[in-house]
Amino acid sequence: MIIVKIGGSKGIDDGPLLDDISALIKSGKEVLLVHGGSEETNQVAEALGHPPKFVTSVSGFESRFTDRRTLEIFTMVYCGRRNKSIVEGLQQRGINAVGLSGADGRVFEGPIKTSVKVIEDGKKKVLRGDNTGKVTKVNTKLLDVLRESGFTPVLCPPAISEEESMMMNVDGDRAAAMLAAAYHAEALVILSNVPGLLKDINAGIDNPDNLVEEIDLASDSDPYEFAKGRMKKKIMGAIEAVDSGVERVILASANVQQPISSALGGSGTHIHRSAASAAVSNAG
Repeated sequence: MIIVKIGGSKGIDDGPLLDDISALIKSGKEVLLVHGGSEETNQVAEALGHPPKFVTSVSGFESRFTDRRTLEIFTMVYCGRRNKSIVEGLQQRGINAVGLSGADGRVFEGPIKTSVKVIEDGKKKVLRGDNTGKVTKVNTKLLDVLRESGFTPVLCPPAISEEESMMMNVDGDRAAAMLAAAYHAEALVILSNVPGLLKDINAGIDNPDNLVEEIDLASDSDPYEFAKGRMKKKIMGAIEAVDSGVERVILASANVQQPISSALGGSGTHIHRSAASAAVSNAG
């Protein structure tokens, strides 16, 4: 099985991705898709007079501050227009897709945080009224019923909180990582509007020397060395997936022909743990 996460940043064309998913499934591969929708959520939030607010945690990770109104807008975009647009595109290509949020059937579940510690103007602050969490459990029962009946699930945040059963915003890359781990996927492919992890975000995306082609988690190098902004969460999700048994995670561009096949064939940034080093570590 291949798990694909398609980002929701500006400038991503779904067409080549959906063509590739269709071709892969028709060739006998099983593909599950998780999608984002951040750029469209920002646009709708602005139009509704509730502009997005992004915060940086004390550990240096950027995220969307999700008050109740933001969660409503987020859910409307992710579960509504964005999800059904992808479902429509796959149906038009002969794939019997079904759109679900992580809250449906408690597919994505975990603890909710109603406050977040952030850095603002160089000072530590606690912001309350947040509705974010982390996926710590993937319930595959509903997905398995759909898969066994010939459907292709198309998933997105929000998730459901484990105790309160409240919807919550979760990071889509890390949710996809948990999904890949739950199914022991052969690969997790995370697609965005850049060709992978870049050494210098200001040096251009078309310079092949600017791309980090491989991260071996068994080496002594820092996997976060070049990660900036949202890329930090992608690296975190990749590490979590590999540590949970996923063979490889690939960060690659969505804006190429056959983006999944291209990534599986070698393009992008490949994150893995080398067998030789892992064997030495286990022996020790």
